[in-house]
Amino acid sequence: MSTPLETLHVTILDRDYGVSCPAEEVEDLRTSARLLDERMREIRKSGKIVGIERIAVMAALNIAHELIKAKSELNSYDRITEKHLSRLNDKIERALASARQLDL
Repeated sequence: MSTPLETLHVTILDRDYGVSCPAEEVEDLRTSARLLDERMREIRKSGKIVGIERIAVMAALNIAHELIKAKSELNSYDRITEKHLSRLNDKIERALASARQLDL
């Protein structure tokens, strides 16, 4: 059975859009639309880029860049955490081995 879709109406750079999404994703989509609207307004306000399509592309590129950077930082953090957990596991194994030796 497919998830029922809701149509959310959002305004981005003074234009209204109807977007369908699952009910459980409405708030996330609303937040995403607000973020995109804010970014597009910042770009338009700078006056360096003219035309809604160009503004949208620049906003999308900026957001995509931030997403890639955040994923990279998260992956780096995951690798560091994995190393720490591995070291802790080694210490626990050594401590358990020592405890077993003492029991003998």
